[in-house]
Amino acid sequence: MPPYTIVYFPTRGRCEAMRMLLADQGQSWKEEVVTKESWLQGPLKASCLYGQLPKFQDGDLILYQSNAILRHLGRSFGLYGKEQREAALVDMVNDGVEDLRRHCSHLIHHNHEEDKAQYVQELPGHLKPFETLLSQNQGGQAFIVGDQISFADYNLLDLLRSHQVLVPGCLDSFPLLLAYVARLSARPKLQAFLASPEHVNRPIFGSRKI
Repeated sequence: MPPYTIVYFPTRGRCEAMRMLLADQGQSWKEEVVTKESWLQGPLKASCLYGQLPKFQDGDLILYQSNAILRHLGRSFGLYGKEQREAALVDMVNDGVEDLRRHCSHLIHHNHEEDKAQYVQELPGHLKPFETLLSQNQGGQAFIVGDQISFADYNLLDLLRSHQVLVPGCLDSFPLLLAYVARLSARPKLQAFLASPEHVNRPIFGSRKI
């Protein structure tokens, strides 16, 4: 049996970054898919520490909170920077990703059409910090921090790819981010996962078919 189990809804959502990380690191995992109907029945929700998913199992360790899971995997696979300074920067990037993810989640789940125009208008301001960070690291030709991939790269990559679907062309004015997405997506194991039915057929956002 794989040592890892992801318990989540039938969507990419907050689990796709960890799936991408595991796939790229050559790991296997088990999926326990939770339907909306079973979730609304209540017992699983009541059993979750914070009353929400994802739930992640690493052997006998059970974790909740998607960013805590990513940090755990980052420590497990050496994806947390080479030293303390890089680790601090990786945490900073991941917190920036979380801020934008929350904005995006609010758009998807609340008045999507009414708010989208304003969201699109404000999006460049949210993307610019990541372009800046790339420009400051080896001219944007490497990763978001340092010279090796980190858990924050997977989280950022997932969010950027989702935005390319949600707001087509949103990276056109950010050449370093555009190249970054292409470069990371072409990593052989990650490319294979991104082309797999498990990824392709899983909706990005559970409440909307995109």
